Amino acid sequence: MGSPGFFIICVLHSLIALTCGVLMMFYSNEVSVFGHGPETASKLQGSTLHDQLLIRTSDSFSGLLLFAIGFLLFMVAFVKDREFQSFFAKGCVLVHISMAVWRVYFEWKVEDLARDLPRQVVGDIALALSWVFFLVYSWREKYD
Repeated sequence: MGSPGFFIICVLHSLIALTCGVLMMFYSNEVSVFGHGPETASKLQGSTLHDQLLIRTSDSFSGLLLFAIGFLLFMVAFVKDREFQSFFAKGCVLVHISMAVWRVYFEWKVEDLARDLPRQVVGDIALALSWVFFLVYSWREKYD
């Protein structure tokens, strides 16, 4: 029997990924303005039509990937095997921490994105902590 916490965390992360993926695919300009501000968003859109097309295509594929990840998380939420849940949670912690490290080492070099870096790193760490809390909770459940 699996943990109900796993189901809840997977569904919440799935909703976040699905929502962000759809917004990136269909409303990338609006999301960019909301997340970075109008001035930075206009810089990130590209200066030529070719650049703009490449950036919009990249945003759409990134959104599609995020949507697929959200769908996968939703499917995984129904797995009841405790060992798999623990393995999956550890992998998710690794992915979120890796993303935070990637942001610190590479995104800070992009002047227009460096301003948003602390907020994004805190978000990555918060997502990782949700899985860490699940691991601690399941470990406590297992040994009580």
